[in-house]
Amino acid sequence: MKLARLATAFAAAGIALAAPAHADVDTDFANQLHTYGIYGPRDQYAWLGKIACERLDRGVDPDASASAKFILTNLPLHSTTAQAWQFLGAAISAYCPEQTPAWQFAAEQHS
Repeated sequence: MKLARLATAFAAAGIALAAPAHADVDTDFANQLHTYGIYGPRDQYAWLGKIACERLDRGVDPDASASAKFILTNLPLHSTTAQAWQFLGAAISAYCPEQTPAWQFAAEQHS
C-alpha cells in the first residue's frame, strides 16, 4: 500500500478519533488498531505507541520511517510494513499529535 493512501487513512482516523472524546485513550487506540487487523495486548500496544512517540520526540528515531521500522520489529512476526505505518499513524494521533508533520512528510516522500 502506498504511503499516500496511508496518509489519507491517517487523516480519516484522526477525524474519527477527534469525535466524541472517551475517557480511555489506550482503549480508543486499541480499537483503531483493530480496524487495521492489528490485535494484541492493549497495554503492550499502548506502551509501544507511547515509546514510538517518545523516540520521535527525543530524536532517537530521526524520522517517521525509522519509527515505523522500530514498530515493525515489535509487532507480531507476520505484520506488514503497511500495518507498521498504520500503527504509527494511530499512535501519533492518540499520543503525540505534534508529530503529525513528521508522519505526513514521510508519507509524501514515499508516495
